[in-house]
Amino acid sequence: MLGPFDYVIWVTSFLAELYVVVWALTQKQFLRNISLNVYILAVALQSAVLYPLLRHYGAASLQYRYTYYYTDSLLIIFLYFVIMRFYKEMFREMHVGKYVQGASAMLLTATALFSYIVIHQNKDHLTSRFVVELGQNLYFVGVVLTYLLWGAIVKLKETRARLVQLVLALGIYFSANAAAYAMRNLFPGLQANFLRFIPPVMGAFLPLAWAYTFTRVPEKAKLETARVVAPGLPVQQHS
Repeated sequence: MLGPFDYVIWVTSFLAELYVVVWALTQKQFLRNISLNVYILAVALQSAVLYPLLRHYGAASLQYRYTYYYTDSLLIIFLYFVIMRFYKEMFREMHVGKYVQGASAMLLTATALFSYIVIHQNKDHLTSRFVVELGQNLYFVGVVLTYLLWGAIVKLKETRARLVQLVLALGIYFSANAAAYAMRNLFPGLQANFLRFIPPVMGAFLPLAWAYTFTRVPEKAKLETARVVAPGLPVQQHS
């Protein structure tokens, strides 16, 4: 059964997602950040699909679990587009955009091929364990890609505050979800307690963090380069 906390998280997440898209449209930046906005729209669509399933069948039902995990895996692939957009933005002045696009195409092709092979081999016994492991692997890839991007930010002394904070929020999102999967494997009993709250909380955190960044951090704001050293450190900015 859904409790008050679940409703609060769901409403908060949905409103934050709606805000990000509306802000992009009103600021005429929807196409500029199209991969991010498409991801946000896809998350909102997932919420609209999952909510009636959750109310009708319950969180423990196969209908809800399969829909949640497979749509979540698809959303992670959408986030890969967002990460590659950040990579392209990072290396824009180095004129390596075509290489980033090539790497993006290779990553998506490899992901699609891997998904097809795994699903084809397991089509007769798609168990809940399989879909959980698929999501876990995709989150791990997301962690690696995001932290490689953060390494580039530190190495190149990136000072664009908005870009840094967008990437930082993404790193926290991937890290928390990957850690939740790892803890679930190590300590299955924790799933019934606080671990089940991590995915929805992170699902609300990411659009909230992005909404705050777009609203409160000017596009031309700069960071002190000495502060861009590791996720979690306080940042100072000036216009």
